[in-house]
Amino acid sequence: MPAGPDLATLRAAHERIRPYIHRTPVMTSRSLDELAGARLFFKCENLQKTGSFKIRGAMYTILSLGEAEARRGVVTHSSGNHATAVAYAARLRGIPAYVVMPSNAPQVKRQAVEAFGGKITLCEPTLAAREAAAQKIIEQTGAVLVHPYNDERIIAGQATAALELLEQVSELDLVLAPVSGGGLLSGTAIAVKSLRPRTEVVGAEPAGADDAFRSLATGHLVPAETPQTIADGLRASLCPLTFQILRERDCRIVLVREEEIVAAMRLLWERLKLVVEPSGAVPAAPLLCHTSAAEGRNVGVILSGGNVDLDHLPFS
Repeated sequence: MPAGPDLATLRAAHERIRPYIHRTPVMTSRSLDELAGARLFFKCENLQKTGSFKIRGAMYTILSLGEAEARRGVVTHSSGNHATAVAYAARLRGIPAYVVMPSNAPQVKRQAVEAFGGKITLCEPTLAAREAAAQKIIEQTGAVLVHPYNDERIIAGQATAALELLEQVSELDLVLAPVSGGGLLSGTAIAVKSLRPRTEVVGAEPAGADDAFRSLATGHLVPAETPQTIADGLRASLCPLTFQILRERDCRIVLVREEEIVAAMRLLWERLKLVVEPSGAVPAAPLLCHTSAAEGRNVGVILSGGNVDLDHLPFS
């Protein structure tokens, strides 16, 4: 059996979370099509509740907890969007949310977590520090870990964005999504390959945080030790589960440079009139900056989030 949740689980997850999420729109732009030389269909998860796709996985996972588990509360570690989603979902269920965030997490994302009642613990910006801080909270409180990506329930929830995209656009030759820990890309790959086996699934990754690219190229996990990228949501590394899912579904990874991320982000703001964060612009960058061939193809692009600090934009 292939790794990860199956299509029936993805569909059940979608039905479970449907009352709590937006069915985000798919937007198009003739000028961006002309620039890319392809027909682009942007799945706007930047317009999702909490500002990113992360509410899909967090909501499904927290709704899946039994009453005894839920009463203990939930804990997670995240640079921002997953943290916000967990805090929001926990508040809806009426349970505590303990959130470990790296010290370099954007202030706007810290404020969002606090606004939904999440209790923040700051740590050094390394995966080891995040995991250690989360484990300490688990030992102190008994809270249940809601991992950002190493959980089949999270992956099933994230996959619902691709399920919707495939319903909204009937013919796609290629689907691009950003990759960090791999929850979104894994879920996208399962959904797309289950329903449209001939459609290619590609992950886009910052060159300064290229663990997924190196892992799939070498055939073994190569964690990112000191990721350096403006895309703060893409600094995590694949885990064994997401790595296996991506390998089994023949996912390809393309790398984008920092200046390409900023250029794509600006184009999305200017042409689509959408607030898209750097991580959300990453999958658009290969198309808009002509570093990935997609000429004449129908391409779905998952714009994963729109939470940005408006006082510190990367363009003037």
